[in-house]
Amino acid sequence: MVALIYGSVVPDQKPIIAVLIPCYNEEVAVGRVIQDFRRSLPDAAVFVYDNNSTDRTSEIARDHGAIVRLEPQKGKGNVVRRMFADVEADIYILVDGDDTYDAAVAPVLVRVLLTECVDMVNAVREDSGSGVYRSGHRFGNWLLTSLVALIFGNRSADILSGYRVMSRRFVKSFPALSAGFEIETELTVHALQLNCPIAERRAPYRSRALGSVSKLSTYRDGLRILRTIGQLVKDELPLAFFSTIAAFLGVGSVVISIPLFIEYFASHTVPRLPTAVLVVGLMLAALLSLFCGLVLSTVTRARNEMKRLHYLSYSIRYSGR
Repeated sequence: MVALIYGSVVPDQKPIIAVLIPCYNEEVAVGRVIQDFRRSLPDAAVFVYDNNSTDRTSEIARDHGAIVRLEPQKGKGNVVRRMFADVEADIYILVDGDDTYDAAVAPVLVRVLLTECVDMVNAVREDSGSGVYRSGHRFGNWLLTSLVALIFGNRSADILSGYRVMSRRFVKSFPALSAGFEIETELTVHALQLNCPIAERRAPYRSRALGSVSKLSTYRDGLRILRTIGQLVKDELPLAFFSTIAAFLGVGSVVISIPLFIEYFASHTVPRLPTAVLVVGLMLAALLSLFCGLVLSTVTRARNEMKRLHYLSYSIRYSGR
């Protein structure tokens, strides 16, 4: 048998699926997560990466048949980076170990990845019960998602979802620079910048099991994600970033200079020399910022071309059934 894959005829081959579960002190929930995914995807390999848990997370995960490994560097981003480097598969399912996501949706997400030939399927969270999705987290997610949509393009309704299905070429071309919960934002922006084919499906989002505690801090991690977005704008859209700075500096210089010009035309003198020096300094800084943006945009374009070529260097090894 043969199957048509991304425009090529290749031997029909069943994809290798890996379920990746980053965990920190999830002894209450991780067993059920593993059990549910083994039921939904019986042929998939389940990997649990323990991020220095102080409870029985590793032991319980091992007892439930997962492949358990340790990542000593604290932070979800560090765990995901290690997972993506270590695990070899055709399809990767990234999911949190807190049992808030529905494993029964996984086959649907995998099917979308295969049939629509996309590189990432994002599970958009739907509140399955009153108060499950905290108002602070909901507002923060809306704000950050709207900001990313405004800057990088409106192709994702939930950039902070911890439940995604990804292709091998997407995972292996992802640089994974973030250390903490900013990793979800980085995954989304990576897909948008490479213009990868992506899709989304709604998935139930339920409350944590009794005794399980969230490691996400609404304000601290929200600020870190906001800082990551700013860093990504500077790195990926330097012309827009530095042009904005140049515009503020230039406008400030012009506004401050107006009284100086009025006095000069009235008395033909410049009595406030420090202000005049400040005006010149602000305008020079504005021009320098604009020049930096122009130079860095050329560098970024070349870097994005290399990232695109690296992304395309990974072949698709499975049938698109």
